[in-house]
Amino acid sequence: MASNDTIQKTITVALVLCFVCSVVVSTAAVLLKPAQVANKALDYKRNILQAAGMRDESLSIEEQFAQITTRAVDLSSGKFTDAVDVDKYDQRRAAKDPAYSDKLSDDDDLANISRLEKYVMVYLVEGDQGLEKVILPVRGYGLWSTMRGFLALDKDLNTVVGLGFYEHGETPGLGGEIDNPNWKAQWSGKQLFADDGSLAFEVIKGKAPPDSRHQVDGLSGATLTARGVHNLVQFWLGERGFAGFLDNLRRGEA
Repeated sequence: MASNDTIQKTITVALVLCFVCSVVVSTAAVLLKPAQVANKALDYKRNILQAAGMRDESLSIEEQFAQITTRAVDLSSGKFTDAVDVDKYDQRRAAKDPAYSDKLSDDDDLANISRLEKYVMVYLVEGDQGLEKVILPVRGYGLWSTMRGFLALDKDLNTVVGLGFYEHGETPGLGGEIDNPNWKAQWSGKQLFADDGSLAFEVIKGKAPPDSRHQVDGLSGATLTARGVHNLVQFWLGERGFAGFLDNLRRGEA
């Protein structure tokens, strides 16, 4: 009687198993993708709410996010625009597309992001008395990674409500301290602009003076990450970023 333990049969069994496993993995990936996309969208909204100091764990994210209005802004004009659909626009993809972004010069690229999208999403919290908060998406390169997050401003468009990063690859325990609640708490109440309107905010090396309106502590052992956070604020609140939009919003001309 012929043996079943032949090389040909072994290879055949291995190939069949590989095929079955690949089908199972592919099927699972396809079936799970909608849930993954939905969870990613919820996490994005959760981070916006957290930066704005609005997250209430007793309520659903969708219920709370209904308080926020998403608008597109044309950075070149500093005004709201309907040029893109806020429900479909992918800002990250746009930043890589020459049709929807511009290459930054070395002098302009303070945040080290290479390209700047023409349209960005902003998030508005409005009440009976008008605008209460605005949440701005920000990003910039740290030591190892592009740090992506949100900077929330009070209705005066100067006072920081909060900052939070939803994506980065900085070193745990060092640059990763940008996620430390104690460090992020320092941002609340700080002012971005001086009395003359110039951008005055700084992430400094060492400890910020207790009475400083415009400074927060650096990160011990993570100088380049702290500098990256400083630079991204300087960029996104500067002329190539949201400066024009904030000026228009203050004048009611956005």
